[in-house]
Amino acid sequence: MAIEAPLSKYKRNNFVIGIVVCLVMALWFGYDGRFNQSFIAQHTLEQGRPDGTLIFNRKSPPFFVLGAVLLGAYWCAIRRRKLVAAEDALVFSGGRKILYDAIEQIDKTHFETKGLFTLTYKTESGRLARCKFSDRQYDNLKPILEHLVAQITEPGPQ
Repeated sequence: MAIEAPLSKYKRNNFVIGIVVCLVMALWFGYDGRFNQSFIAQHTLEQGRPDGTLIFNRKSPPFFVLGAVLLGAYWCAIRRRKLVAAEDALVFSGGRKILYDAIEQIDKTHFETKGLFTLTYKTESGRLARCKFSDRQYDNLKPILEHLVAQITEPGPQ
């Protein structure tokens, strides 16, 4: 039985908040720079030229919209990411695997307080590598950690 840990709600909500903030800023600055006559009058110099604030409010909205689009595109690209604890390996969405036999150590010192644990494992080339897992990255990490500990501590077939 495989245990899945999808992308966390924390991360998804942060993308939505970022998109909303970018769009609100684009609307706000666009309104002040183009339509709000009192703001335009306040930030126009004696010679009739706009000051730096008015120039920023006129030129920045497309960049805020671009930021919202880029955040939305990145969110669409990663929204289906998950971590799966399969029968013989820990599998990432991209196809990368960490075999249970290759895991050297699990550091779960900060799991209860900070929601993260670290795996130390041997790569295929034989060198040691570390991989951190956080509850801000994936939901449902506790069952995966318990499964990993059970796989590492139980003796293999003899």
